[in-house]
Amino acid sequence: MRKERKSRAFNPRYVSPCQGILPGFEHPYDRELDPSNRWVVLSHLIPWDALCSKYLSQTGRSGAGRRPLNPRIALGALIIKYMLDLDDRETVEQISENIYMQYFLGYPSFTSDKPFDASLFVDIRKRLSMDNINEINEKIVQLKTRFEESSGKQTETSCRKVDGEKGDTPSEKSDNEEPAPVLPENETNGSNEITDENLPCQPSDGPAEIHKGRLLIDATVCPQDIAYPTDLDLLSDAREKSEQLIDIIYDRQLHGDKPRTYRRIARKEYLHTAQKKKKSKKQIRSAIRKQLGYLCRNIRSLHHLLDAYPVLPFDRYERKYFYVIQTLSDQQLTMFKTRTHTIEDRIVSIHQPHVRPIVRGKAKAAVEFGSKIQVAIIEGISFLDKLSWDAFNEGSFLEESVEKYRTRFGFYPRELLADKIYCTRTNRKILKDKGSGIQLRAKPLGRPAAASALSIHVSPGERNAIEGKFGQAKTAYGMNRIRARLKITSESWIAGIILVLNLVKLAGAVAPCFIMNICRNFSAWMFGMVSELSTMPGGDIYQRSFSPVTTA
Repeated sequence: MRKERKSRAFNPRYVSPCQGILPGFEHPYDRELDPSNRWVVLSHLIPWDALCSKYLSQTGRSGAGRRPLNPRIALGALIIKYMLDLDDRETVEQISENIYMQYFLGYPSFTSDKPFDASLFVDIRKRLSMDNINEINEKIVQLKTRFEESSGKQTETSCRKVDGEKGDTPSEKSDNEEPAPVLPENETNGSNEITDENLPCQPSDGPAEIHKGRLLIDATVCPQDIAYPTDLDLLSDAREKSEQLIDIIYDRQLHGDKPRTYRRIARKEYLHTAQKKKKSKKQIRSAIRKQLGYLCRNIRSLHHLLDAYPVLPFDRYERKYFYVIQTLSDQQLTMFKTRTHTIEDRIVSIHQPHVRPIVRGKAKAAVEFGSKIQVAIIEGISFLDKLSWDAFNEGSFLEESVEKYRTRFGFYPRELLADKIYCTRTNRKILKDKGSGIQLRAKPLGRPAAASALSIHVSPGERNAIEGKFGQAKTAYGMNRIRARLKITSESWIAGIILVLNLVKLAGAVAPCFIMNICRNFSAWMFGMVSELSTMPGGDIYQRSFSPVTTA
């Protein structure tokens, strides 16, 4: 089989760095941008109006002061960050160096200046909450449906207008009904203008017995970027933080002599055990007891120093650490006395006290530290149905996911694919009560009949879509290490990765639609040319040449 030749970049001859000069470097800025570049394609697909309206609703508008940052720049930079899995500073640097990224953000021309300071990403994540991103994902589903309808491809979840007569279903389409128009392209910024009036797929009030589409649900954990927590390390971190708080609030004129902290001795005793390759249980317990003693002593000294102040002299960050180290001390003291390693709402990081340990039982990591999410996939688009920092049984939220499906599309799913933990007797009864149209693709309970034993089994690979989404999000877009430290920004980080997954899916779905539209327009143009030529003298030869061949 003949191999296809690949076009590769120009291979320049090596030139010594001492000979190269910047003014002589050839640049392509006098040429046009490549229309097939991924950032150019995405800039025409993203519903910028919907995104910017959600973002501006959280910022507020005021006529006084400096003009706010362009919402397209703020949101576009966030999308670039998640797509390339960059940190905040590197994202700003990449934007200032890449002309295609600046076109994606709506810049009229290239500039080497940074769009904003990297610290602004924290405020952007706070303003764009998880609920707002979920609403944007629903608009992406509607946009994907419109593109597929314009190309003649029908999906099961495509909404149709339901007639008033009883018995009509959304799949019955009138012959006089006009097809959905193709989205117009905005001449100013090259984006598709999406408003609530021209959105194609609004949930209908059709009959409840309608069942269409396939729903895939599963849960996973998004680990936070924290050090692996051990009791000894947590107590050492809390002790060092308590020493910093003592240094902050101590005043010689107000308190007299400074209380002892024994920080050098405590640090030496901690390193004596922590740096050993092999540590026995007796050595670990002895080191924990010593660190607990130092920490409890520092907490008592803090309360003694605070008695001299009429109000708490801490700012909001210091106040958070003051309460966290006390809670951690109480938890560790309880576990030390009872000789256990589990306690309710256990703190695994003093910097991120909202993070909880979640037992997964996987071969790679039995316990993960982060948030647990439940994701639903419908027609390749991912929806973040639930996010919790505490461990939960995902099987108890099956009914909630099914109802959210009905809220989005106006009908229940025809098929439901889920893991074994979802297929309980309670959930099977709930689906049965909602009507016989929802088919749970899972192994039936008991001994099934021979005829129907294989009819509702899940074939190998049917659930690969949702497992592949988790792998794509964690491997390519950094969901396996959430680097935000606040609770609200971590939730926005996870929801932003789900948004990027949907945008990548949208770009892949729209490309074939554009090709089909071009072919359809070319065919119509050719037919018009043949009709025109056939009217000329001797033009019947053109009509015979391009007329379709009919068979008896």
